[in-house]
Amino acid sequence: MSTNLKKKPDLSFFKLWNLSFGFFGVQIAYALQSANISRIFATLGADPHSLSYFWILPPLMGIIVQPIVGTCSDKTWCRFGRRIPYLFIGALVAVLVMCLLPNAGSLGMAVSTAMVFGLISLMFLDTSINMAMQPFKMLVGDMVNEKQKALAYSIQSFLCNAGSLVGYVFPFFFTFLGISNVAAKGVVPDSVIYSFYIGAIILILCVIYTSVKVKEMPPKEYAEYHGLDKPLNEEKVNIIKLLRNAPTAFWTVGLVQFFCWAAFLYMWNYTNGAIAETCWNTTDPASAHFQAAGNWVGILFAVQAIGSVLWAVMLPRFSNRKVAYASSLILGGIGFLMIPFIHNQYVLFVPYLLIGCAWAAMLAMPFTIVTNALNGSHMGAYLGLFNGTICIPQIIAAALGGTVLSLVGSAQSSMMLVSGAFLVIAAICVTIIKETSGER
Repeated sequence: MSTNLKKKPDLSFFKLWNLSFGFFGVQIAYALQSANISRIFATLGADPHSLSYFWILPPLMGIIVQPIVGTCSDKTWCRFGRRIPYLFIGALVAVLVMCLLPNAGSLGMAVSTAMVFGLISLMFLDTSINMAMQPFKMLVGDMVNEKQKALAYSIQSFLCNAGSLVGYVFPFFFTFLGISNVAAKGVVPDSVIYSFYIGAIILILCVIYTSVKVKEMPPKEYAEYHGLDKPLNEEKVNIIKLLRNAPTAFWTVGLVQFFCWAAFLYMWNYTNGAIAETCWNTTDPASAHFQAAGNWVGILFAVQAIGSVLWAVMLPRFSNRKVAYASSLILGGIGFLMIPFIHNQYVLFVPYLLIGCAWAAMLAMPFTIVTNALNGSHMGAYLGLFNGTICIPQIIAAALGGTVLSLVGSAQSSMMLVSGAFLVIAAICVTIIKETSGER
């Protein structure tokens, strides 16, 4: 470590905005994937009992791809920067796959072939989205000083949730415009296909904007601002050593993350069934009421995104980050705990607004605390490894979902109680986090 540490300057609001603007487009792609993957594979002919296993693939790809992107980008430098090339390549691949995936049932393939094609497309889509998503976290860690990081990640959270909102409502919007929301058996409706097309266009435009507007620090300048003895592109990386030397905040925030992401994995898996049980009084997937509940879930997720956008604006106003973090998770926990007891579809807006508060904090607070605890050495590698605290809980929760469902009486609405309990536990775990500055 060098003792001649230059202080990173304050950035204007618009420079902070430009750092994360491409995230808006990336999140549209992620929201389209999250909201429509089960629908697409069900349309292709997947057995409903096997749909949950598709949820293991996205976090599994994330835990593989993001540490690689982080470590490689730490050591990369070219005329376009160090993070931007990975961001741009990931976005280009995502655009290509977004144009292919929803057409899996329209290419004249047999059902089994279409399923394999769809699964391979999903693998590439999630890999490319992860590749495009991770650099945005790294750019803030690289270029923003400690004082402004909370604001920078809150802007990122705002753009993330705004993108989610757009992605969630696209199919409803195109249906409203008169585009068909039904199709022949085994074929994805045009409303979904067009949503992916328009989402792909917005994604690449947003990424181009960030790529043009953001000028990254050259290796020597980066070393000066982060107090490094030599540029990172001249250092060797040992992942085991990095984990052994990770700051305490890395592990304590990771514990909070475990319960948070397990909670939201169960929300994504079981909200459809839960709302059908509580508001439409059915558990029959073949019934019209069950499908109506499924349509309403998209609206509820959009409401959650609105709550996240609004709460992201409030988070920087808290003087204590841990208080903001814990309070947000408790509000989300209360929202989950309310869901099984609400039987009016419109009253459900209240708990999903509260859940949005937790989501906003989950997107902003962990990265603020962890990047502040790092000294800039191997920032990308550490953030790639930290992504494991997002992916591993989802993989474990997805693998154990059927067992947990049986333990709570096989009522999908009871899984919302499990999610609520997890967020309350996560809020309690926030108290053990020790915020540090440049510990490693």
